[in-house]
Amino acid sequence: MTTCPVCSRLVKPAKEARWQGHCTRDCYRKRPGLTRRQAANVAGYRTLVQRQSLPLEAKVAMSIRRIREWYAYWDGAVYVAFSGGKDSTVLLHLVRSIYPEVPAVFINTTMEYPEIRRFATTHENVVSVHPKKSFHRVVVEHGWPVISKEQAKYIFQYRNGSALMRRRRWEGYGPERSYRIANKWRFLVDAPFKISNYCCAVLKKAPSQIYDKRTGRKPMLGMLAEDSKLRKALYVMHGCSTFTGKKPKSTPLGFWTTEDVWAYIRSRRVPYCSLYDHGVKSTGCMLCLFGVHMESPNRIQLLKESHPKIWRWGMNELGLRAVMEYINLPCELKREP
Repeated sequence: MTTCPVCSRLVKPAKEARWQGHCTRDCYRKRPGLTRRQAANVAGYRTLVQRQSLPLEAKVAMSIRRIREWYAYWDGAVYVAFSGGKDSTVLLHLVRSIYPEVPAVFINTTMEYPEIRRFATTHENVVSVHPKKSFHRVVVEHGWPVISKEQAKYIFQYRNGSALMRRRRWEGYGPERSYRIANKWRFLVDAPFKISNYCCAVLKKAPSQIYDKRTGRKPMLGMLAEDSKLRKALYVMHGCSTFTGKKPKSTPLGFWTTEDVWAYIRSRRVPYCSLYDHGVKSTGCMLCLFGVHMESPNRIQLLKESHPKIWRWGMNELGLRAVMEYINLPCELKREP
């Protein structure tokens, strides 16, 4: 079953196949000139915008309904994917306000900030899982995670794909010539280092999938649609929860904004990781370069000030300086004379 992105009712698989996950009577409208999938995406996008405009308490109530639906559907065999960041902290607080026994799973890639690891382990019933490969090995074998998951994937496919794939990733395809390497990042196809989007798949997704298979539990993730184009597209297509498919998952906070998350933390006095009080905006892997070009000062500059030993290891052992300099990004904060 899946959730109708318009009315939020559960839709049976038989209807899902015919109506793209919408209820048949009231919610599905095929717009002239659009395919069923495009019409469904239009409806999903409008639903997302409407939900994002709701007041905080309405969002809390809706998220709790999604959590209850997910818990009931899987007979309590669920867990919270807990990264220690603000979003998953709020999700864990919401889930345990109604189901205190639900476990949290923390994926320790060894590249998390030490503060994040300490904060995650202060919570009760937290299971730590580990990837089979280290960050160093992933970078050497697959490549650096730069710019964004989407662009890193396109660059990797351009470098390693067929002639057809190379043309698609360079020129794009479809009516808007999308799914291509952005013009400003085309110089990266000639970079003297490997680039790929495999880092998250190896370090985070693979350990969680092993845990899912071993325990039979299904995950709830604290992801926001506003975080990236990819997450917004996934929310528009599937709504908060995906009950079917190979990888069922729920994102009860998908329609929240960052402002909502902080408002919830302040209003409920929810403890959060101290890193946020020191200017760190992204609490993911310390040397991840996804989105680093949009930060000022960027996380690598701040890392030298907060964790100089890890910064030196990245610069000297992993070759991070060469990557940053090739993309024309600063590695250190400028000192005033």
